[in-house]
Amino acid sequence: MTQQRLKYIALQIADSESICELEPGSVEDLGESVSSSVRGKKYERGGFMLVELLVVIAIIVLLMSVLVPSLRRARTSAKRLVCAHNLKQINLAVDLYLYSHDNTYPCAQDPLPAGYWLWMGRGWRSFVEPYLGGNSDPNNPSVLLCPEDRVARQKYESTSYSYSLAFYHSPEQIADMNSPADTYTNPRPSIAQRSLNVAKPSGKILMGEWLSNHFPIDEDAGWWCWQGSRNYLFADGHTTILKTIQIRPANDGFPDANLTVRGIRGHDYPP
Repeated sequence: MTQQRLKYIALQIADSESICELEPGSVEDLGESVSSSVRGKKYERGGFMLVELLVVIAIIVLLMSVLVPSLRRARTSAKRLVCAHNLKQINLAVDLYLYSHDNTYPCAQDPLPAGYWLWMGRGWRSFVEPYLGGNSDPNNPSVLLCPEDRVARQKYESTSYSYSLAFYHSPEQIADMNSPADTYTNPRPSIAQRSLNVAKPSGKILMGEWLSNHFPIDEDAGWWCWQGSRNYLFADGHTTILKTIQIRPANDGFPDANLTVRGIRGHDYPP
């Protein structure tokens, strides 16, 4: 129906004393016009609701794109903190061991009866486990396992951290070792080292993650490679995460806390 027809009908309604005075068919035409108008409005309203829904979806997608990476980073940071806390707890156990053993660090002749060397996680753990305040074993590693370590549980009896060989060999012995092979073949006689003889406790690594668990790398060779980052525990008890390139080269040319230049008289960090 045209606009002119609608105006004509409206005038008739205004001039009539009764709706009955409308021309035949006008009421039906008016009803159809109103109905069509309502349907049009409904359609327009439905289209507006669809636009609103699309806007909401777009906002949610945008928020997710911002929040998900942030949550992932927060989770990763939390695991790094848990790992550092593990080393803090291990340090307390080492302090108790020192107190009970005349301030000498764990010492034993390599290799141990099980075939491991003392500096390996499977070697030193038995010396400090009694001071960790509970039963721990490969199935219940407690603070010995970094939450990001995907290798130690199957390969290293759930122990993520290594102990510096320099704490049970003299600086002179360490000076005579210049290859990674010297840390697992041709063992030298072990000599207990006292905590008071550590020249730079804040710079000498006592223990640390063997693998770059928080920043995974290909072909991770532990302390015998220059890639990745690790949490370290220093002889003064503080912990920090460092890139391997921040560690001083050891006698074997790697960031190897086992063969620190000058042993416990030297330092691993800063370079």
